[in-house]
Amino acid sequence: MTTPHQSIFDALSAALGSDAVLDPGRVADRATSYWNPAPMQAAALVRPRTTAELSAVLKLCNERGQSVVTHGGLTGCVEGAISDSRDVIVSLERMNAIEEIDSIGRTATVQAGVALQKLQETVREQGLYFPLDLGARGSCTIGGNVATNAGGINVIRYGMMRQRVLGLEAVLADGRIVSSMNRMLKNNAGYDLKHLFIGSEGTLGIVTRVIVQLEEAPSSRNSAMLALDSFAQVTSLLRHVQKSLGGKLCAFEVMWGQYFHTVTAPGFHRAPMGRDHAFYVMLEAEGAQPEADQEGFLATMEQALEQQIAADVVIPGSETERRALWEIRENFQALYEHKPIFLYDVSLPIRDMDAYIREVQQRLKARWPDSICNVIGHIGDGNLHLFVHPGTEGEGLHKLADDDVYLPLQAIGGSISAEHGIGTEKCARLPISRSAIEIELMRTLKRTLDPGGILNRGKVVALQAADAA
Repeated sequence: MTTPHQSIFDALSAALGSDAVLDPGRVADRATSYWNPAPMQAAALVRPRTTAELSAVLKLCNERGQSVVTHGGLTGCVEGAISDSRDVIVSLERMNAIEEIDSIGRTATVQAGVALQKLQETVREQGLYFPLDLGARGSCTIGGNVATNAGGINVIRYGMMRQRVLGLEAVLADGRIVSSMNRMLKNNAGYDLKHLFIGSEGTLGIVTRVIVQLEEAPSSRNSAMLALDSFAQVTSLLRHVQKSLGGKLCAFEVMWGQYFHTVTAPGFHRAPMGRDHAFYVMLEAEGAQPEADQEGFLATMEQALEQQIAADVVIPGSETERRALWEIRENFQALYEHKPIFLYDVSLPIRDMDAYIREVQQRLKARWPDSICNVIGHIGDGNLHLFVHPGTEGEGLHKLADDDVYLPLQAIGGSISAEHGIGTEKCARLPISRSAIEIELMRTLKRTLDPGGILNRGKVVALQAADAA
């Protein structure tokens, strides 16, 4: 039984038990995030075991006007999990069970704290496949994937997390539980409420359980890395493999030459081909007929060389070699030899990408002559990641780099976020990609579902003080 005079730590401990709640000292033993090793800050960190326990936590916090920050795997890139000493952190680390796998309906029912890789490996044992995939697979959680509408390397074929979610359960700010655990592909009975929570970054409710759609496990996988000498060749290659491989193409990852040259320098990844080409592409196709698929894939690569679409190609001969190629794309620690470095995640039409990157790099060079802008991206689905090193130190550098990266997107209808979300880092930049009416509608949803403004306060769309009074 809690009383109004108890501290929030004592109230949560009384409601859930002392083993479920960490005090500020124990919270500080944790790192702020995967990206930030500084001690975590919070008035308390609570680890509910069930949806009912989370409901009790949010009901208590809502009654007190207590701000709440939600934690999953802490791999987000937009400071969405940042907390301070006044916040209560809700970590879903104990809600980590895979409750059911339906091999006939090809669905899995999972709790929000399940790591992506754990789900991938568990369904694989039953001949099934969960195709969402990203570099943080070992740490990121399904709940976090839902909250950010995660994308990754297979979007071109399988879509983002939104396309994988059939149903979900979430707890609203006042503790009410919204259970929309739909298992059907087709359900047109009124509003599809799950979409309120997918991509909302925990600002409208906290997702606790999810029903995801699975696929049959592919029996063939063919991969290649190609070197190209112009962006025109990149787009020609994309059309070529889409036409030749059809629906089998699942990944088409592009690396600008400077990125490839940096991460394959001595002491980092071994370069499988010459390091001085303008672009490099890592692509992958999956199918159900191993011999025919391999034959068709090899023919497609040979045609790319014969038609002078690509300058060179490397095809791995083993899983070890395949993983080594992917490491070049996914493991970019070499970039962090330069400090500070700012990571960006944007989307824009493919036809505008070359000119956009040139403009951004020109802007950065004009501002900071020693700046470096490395670029990679899921080009098949219009997504680029930029790593900006200003080449100098000082205050306010990140905001200035933001101007150079984000402002050119307006004229071409691009987005300041393709898959990482908004968090606090991009909140002020939202008007670049969303109209005033869209932003006000977002605020209306926030005021309706979280009138006290307690959930991930100040993230995505910030409410005015009067709104949350």
